[in-house]
Amino acid sequence: MKLINAICMVSFAFFNTVQSQELILEEHFEGNQLNEAIWNYELGDGCPDLCGWGNNERQIYSKKNVEVKDGHLVLTASFDGTNYTSGKINTKENIEFQYGTIEVRAKLATGEGIWPAIWMLGNDISEVGWPKSGEIDIMEYVGKNPHEIHTTLHTPDSNGQSINTKITTIETVEDGFHIYKCHWTKDFIKFYIDEVLVYTFSPEVKDESTWPFDKPFYLLLNLAVGGNFGGPEVDDAIFPQEFSIDYVRIFKN
Repeated sequence: MKLINAICMVSFAFFNTVQSQELILEEHFEGNQLNEAIWNYELGDGCPDLCGWGNNERQIYSKKNVEVKDGHLVLTASFDGTNYTSGKINTKENIEFQYGTIEVRAKLATGEGIWPAIWMLGNDISEVGWPKSGEIDIMEYVGKNPHEIHTTLHTPDSNGQSINTKITTIETVEDGFHIYKCHWTKDFIKFYIDEVLVYTFSPEVKDESTWPFDKPFYLLLNLAVGGNFGGPEVDDAIFPQEFSIDYVRIFKN
């Protein structure tokens, strides 16, 4: 009886949490073009202000590498023998929110040098810079390390280092679509893969240095090539590679 009561209490709490959230985005990528009322393209190589996008990445972002087809968003990384091109989009100034749940169903691009990511940045990044803006990395995958999903928080006290991080090994993560989810409150940030909790971030002391997460953030989806994290070696034989997103759901607390 005690076990049944405990299960009922957990279920009731979960139901109340879901009920208390407002769905502010449900994007299934229907049609054949990106909805620019929601998404912005990020283009180029980051120069002159942030060449290599701050990570020595090799790709040039282009609109032609962002497609909506067959009910999916597809970010394609390509190599023409000289240049790497790829796709990156964000919701800055269109969909920004403070606290909530972000759920993305995606299929990874793979291969050495590939670096797909689902992540968030504080909307004050243009004013305060990085990492003071804060960064929430819901999913990062680097092809040089198969089967590993990285979940990371960047804060001023980490000074660009991945000290608040968790690596989750899933042997089948490259196979098909998986759900990557983040639940963010004023007290903690929890991360899930296929509904399994993999990491909880909740520093004992929450101040501007350790917890820059009490403000609106926006979502980014991208597929990088090489870079400090993706790795200096890129296998040119793997291209083209596709990072496919089936849907994005955002609930605001």
